[in-house]
Amino acid sequence: MAMEDATESCGSWAAADSSPVHTRQKLMQQQQQRHKLDVYNEVLRRLREAGLPEVQSPSFEDGLWNHFNRLPARYALDVNVERAEDVLTHKKLLELAEEPANRPVFAVRLVQIIGEGQSTSNYFKHSVHPPPAFGSSPNLGALVLEASKQDVEDGDSDANSAHLPRPMHEITFSTNDKPKLLSLLTSLLGELGLNIQEAHAFSTNDGYSLDVFVVEGWPYEETEQLRDLLQKEIHKMGSPLREGNSLPEHVQIPTDGIDVWEIDFQLLKFGNKVASGSYGDLYRGTYHSQDVAIKVLRPERVNIDMQREFAQEVFIMRKVRHKNVVQFIGACTRPPKLCIVTEFMSGGSVYDYLHKQKGIFKLPALLRVAIDISKGMNYLHQNNIIHRDLKAANLLMDENEVVKVADFGVARVKVESGVMTAETGTYRWMAPEVIEHKPYDHKADVFSFGIVLWELLTAKLPYEYLTPLQAAVGVVQKGLRPTIPKNAHPKLAALLEGCWKQEPTDRPDFSEILETLQHIAKEVGEESDDRRKEKSSSGFFSVLRRNH
Repeated sequence: MAMEDATESCGSWAAADSSPVHTRQKLMQQQQQRHKLDVYNEVLRRLREAGLPEVQSPSFEDGLWNHFNRLPARYALDVNVERAEDVLTHKKLLELAEEPANRPVFAVRLVQIIGEGQSTSNYFKHSVHPPPAFGSSPNLGALVLEASKQDVEDGDSDANSAHLPRPMHEITFSTNDKPKLLSLLTSLLGELGLNIQEAHAFSTNDGYSLDVFVVEGWPYEETEQLRDLLQKEIHKMGSPLREGNSLPEHVQIPTDGIDVWEIDFQLLKFGNKVASGSYGDLYRGTYHSQDVAIKVLRPERVNIDMQREFAQEVFIMRKVRHKNVVQFIGACTRPPKLCIVTEFMSGGSVYDYLHKQKGIFKLPALLRVAIDISKGMNYLHQNNIIHRDLKAANLLMDENEVVKVADFGVARVKVESGVMTAETGTYRWMAPEVIEHKPYDHKADVFSFGIVLWELLTAKLPYEYLTPLQAAVGVVQKGLRPTIPKNAHPKLAALLEGCWKQEPTDRPDFSEILETLQHIAKEVGEESDDRRKEKSSSGFFSVLRRNH
């Protein structure tokens, strides 16, 4: 079950931090706080100059500051301060979303994008629509210019149109935050034939969401019709986007009558908290004197979707037994105390090792890690289990540096047809067919493994200069993939390219991946042995030369 924090990290790991890292984080937080205050003051100044009636309220300033504080720091970093009215719109949408009957709240408008190479002055001279609420990534500006040029080539506009901003629709949603909300929203937009060109997703610290999409695929002059159709589609979707039903008193987990995995909550002894996410907390603890990891769902965040995901994780984990899969011990299934208990992985997550501790895997160690992952994934696939959220944060290390696959909150047992639909997982690691809501199978995990392998090779976050949603748009529409280092082992580079091929059937199975990795490991080991022998021989001969 996914429990994401600000770094997209989850799992059962030991907390490990160093003071230099902590100092850098503190300095960064101070800089972000100063920037947030600057943006707040600038937005407030512009709203006052605009003479809007809301600004006259004595409580407005505090309300605006609370708006910035309830959203993550990157909201202030990304928002277009020249469009102070947009901040006011976001504030109103979030306030409306607090009333259950209103959810989800949304706003639709036409915006115009400044293409690459277009000046701001030229933009304001020709623009009849406002710019998007948030600064666009370079790939969007380039896309706009490319599309405008295509219009000229197709004879759809005059020769000067390539220099004018191109209109698109911006759709902003606000509702209570919940698992797979982005999946539901992107699926909704896809159903209407809209192509997401840019996306910004924010979660507030009190359980609400603000999701902003720039889309194309709808006639510019028919904004009202788009608004009406969105309302109808939301109504048709029913409870997934609107409020759910009342929660049962007990989470039903299918059983075969043999397994005994229900744990008495009173027998769990909680130690220190080692991780915290939007929907739950992870503790180190003990159960019958055994060191365990205890993942506890926050009662105030539990809904029908969360219970379904929890039940799915327990159902799958109780069936798997493999040295490269985290061992399930038991679960508490009576709300409000819902928790999953697994073996404690003292080595932490691969994500934390790479991105927080700034660790690096040398090639032999990298291959051992990749082989461990492949063995675990091969076992899952042989048992018809698709993980669907394979990423470095869900790969944990024990005290012997054995890597195990963890976190089965979005995993599924493969259906009879062999293909599945519905988006899940985390965008940076997600296969294009999953992003696009197309039918998919176990090869979606292979794509994610390719991204993980690249991560092991480079110690970098995939598409680190893009937001997760921007990365997803690039993967689907532009065939975006991480850049393979030039000094990568040739066979490893070829394996990477094979894993993230666009067509799922062209990707290898994990049995083939495992065989390839073991072959590379053998070659690397032999080369290392040869180098050691050469070094030993040269030392022996140098001694002979000195003796003569």
